[in-house]
Amino acid sequence: MYRFLLSRQWVILTLVALVLIPTMIKLGFWQLHRHEHKVALNTVISDSLAAKPVAAESLTAPGQLIKHDDLYRRVTAKGHFDTAHEEVVRRRTNADGEVGYHVLTPFVLDDGRVLMVNRGWVPADGAQTAFPKIPVPARGEITVTGRLMADQTTADSGIKNVKGLPDRQVMLINSEQQARRLGRQVLGGYIEQTAPRPKGDSPELIPDPEHSDIGPHMAYAIQWWLFSAGVPVGWVILVRRERRDRAEAAATEAAPETATAGV
Repeated sequence: MYRFLLSRQWVILTLVALVLIPTMIKLGFWQLHRHEHKVALNTVISDSLAAKPVAAESLTAPGQLIKHDDLYRRVTAKGHFDTAHEEVVRRRTNADGEVGYHVLTPFVLDDGRVLMVNRGWVPADGAQTAFPKIPVPARGEITVTGRLMADQTTADSGIKNVKGLPDRQVMLINSEQQARRLGRQVLGGYIEQTAPRPKGDSPELIPDPEHSDIGPHMAYAIQWWLFSAGVPVGWVILVRRERRDRAEAAATEAAPETATAGV
């Protein structure tokens, strides 16, 4: 009755179904983990932004990785900007989706160590091989406030750290690379400046990250699991339909033979 299941077509179909079920289950858990990561990150961002600013030196040091719970934490530092060694980070967009640069300026602390500061976004006017025009920051000793960020890497961002870029242009913000370039001690990570605000609103300060939306990952997880449950159900329906069609075909073939025998 079910010998057709041993045919080449049905063996292949069954094997495909057996592969699809665990694959879809795995994809569902992958989306679930993304959902959990997003929820946890939103909690970290919310707690960090709500906390009072602390000294940057209390959360990071040269060669130190930024702890996950310290991401986006508001920190302060006292010192002065070193615009002579300023760089820009290529292919960065603002809130309107315009492509430009992030301005990366060393901030020299009172003890001589350096904190890298992302001062914000400027447009890419003209050829991208030329260094853009950037308004100068406040001169002299100041106190800067910003959100503490982890070093950017290719593994985390997917952005390749391309070599042979135009002078004073980089793809990623990385404190170890900056330490080698400057020949100085650079605190791990960097900060996105929030204060003082630049005159004329340029560079554009980077806005606080969105942390209210958890995304569609949970819905996708449920969707994949429903798909995985639908595969065996669909397989059973196809088997029953095939069995019924074969039975009807056999009955049709037998009917003429019965009629002939009666004559």
